[in-house]
Amino acid sequence: MLAAREQRPFFQAEQATETHGRKNWLDRMIEVDPGKLQVEMASDYQEHPPAVIAIMPFADEGPANFTVDKIPVTFRNQQQQDNWAWTDAQRLRHSVMGYLAQREFTVVNPIAVDAVLKQRGIDNMQKLRQASPIELGRLLGADALVYGEVDNYEAFYFGLVSSYRVGVSTWMISCHDGETLMRETGSRYSVDMEPALSPQDIAVNSVLTLLEFRDVTLARAEEEVSRELVLRIPTSQKLTEQLASDALRHAEEVEAEEASIDLKPVTFGGPDAIGDFAATAPFGPPQP
Repeated sequence: MLAAREQRPFFQAEQATETHGRKNWLDRMIEVDPGKLQVEMASDYQEHPPAVIAIMPFADEGPANFTVDKIPVTFRNQQQQDNWAWTDAQRLRHSVMGYLAQREFTVVNPIAVDAVLKQRGIDNMQKLRQASPIELGRLLGADALVYGEVDNYEAFYFGLVSSYRVGVSTWMISCHDGETLMRETGSRYSVDMEPALSPQDIAVNSVLTLLEFRDVTLARAEEEVSRELVLRIPTSQKLTEQLASDALRHAEEVEAEEASIDLKPVTFGGPDAIGDFAATAPFGPPQP
């Protein structure tokens, strides 16, 4: 039985790729998620899909303090706010990037992106907006740039109900003509609700909902909003076929080069070749 399963063929038609991990109305009802997502694509996107994309640093223009019910519960100084604003924004940047990398795009490594931006003094969102996407695309070898901003990054608590809200906006700009290829806005509520009928239940369940304010819960909200946004970008069949064609051509070129090397005759030089080698050896020729 195991041997038969190991012979199952690769490269079959994947099932439910457009719906797996994408919330439907029942999911939103069960998990009480009022968040929504909106995606706008350029009308000619499928004609000119970007093969190589670079994800720019995301920006967080919020207060950079941890808030519950819009009330700050941390009081960070300016340096701490800068650190946490950068941290929160990059968490969403990396999450979006991870899902884009699973698609038909080639994603420029963020270390390379940040190095180029830092060298040119582009160290905040204002400067990034002012920089030419065409010039940045030339420097990074990218066909399009993806920008992003954190819209919401906060918590809510109402006794029996607690939630994290994570919202992000992204947009993709062509590095060839500056056209906006995509705009997306989405938010995700990670809600925990504990119904109660007695005062004792209310007390216990209020504590349980409070325990949902954990980092892993926040990370799940980040992952979900990123995944659902990327799922809504239409797949480019043209780009998929181009990637496969380029890979096959490269493999054929490598095999042809290896075959040409194997066919070359091996020569060891004339009758004096061994003597010449001995004369130039590190320890000189062997003594008679």
